[in-house]
Amino acid sequence: MTDLAGEILILTGPPGSGKTTTAEALAREPGAPKVHLHADDFWHFIKQGAIAPYLPQAHRQNGVVIDVLAQAAEGYARGGYFVVLDGIIGPWFLSPFKALTVPLHYVVLRPPLDVAIRRCRERGGDTLTDPGPIAALHRQLSSLGQLERHVIPTEGQSRDEVLGAVTGALRSGAFRLMP
Repeated sequence: MTDLAGEILILTGPPGSGKTTTAEALAREPGAPKVHLHADDFWHFIKQGAIAPYLPQAHRQNGVVIDVLAQAAEGYARGGYFVVLDGIIGPWFLSPFKALTVPLHYVVLRPPLDVAIRRCRERGGDTLTDPGPIAALHRQLSSLGQLERHVIPTEGQSRDEVLGAVTGALRSGAFRLMP
């Protein structure tokens, strides 16, 4: 893999798109030292007064969490790490990241909706399984305008193929976001 020390990858997509699986595999790849920031953890750090992030009333909370995520990612990148940040980071959350002074890559994994719902249901545990919010988030990430070129469709691809596509996207530099 290309040496991306000091850079950040935002690996996003709807729930069930394979973000965390891909991010974990990418973080284990040889090369530069890497940090995997799992965005969901930053929401789970809120112990009192947490609001499900997909609810409209979570707007202020989500802004705080995204700001903290951007600062943490930049801190690690400035320390010489390649930061793999996985989470639902839609275009509406990109401003704090675009303001950073380190190179930033943006990759959107896009599975078919039925696959995303199935994966979420199979995961179990304390994860989102309600098809309503999953479908809403899938819709929000289905038409990205100028950012559509940052999408990797994952239909029919294995985990290794998705990892290869993300690695290729990083290597090409075509998925970089300009400030």
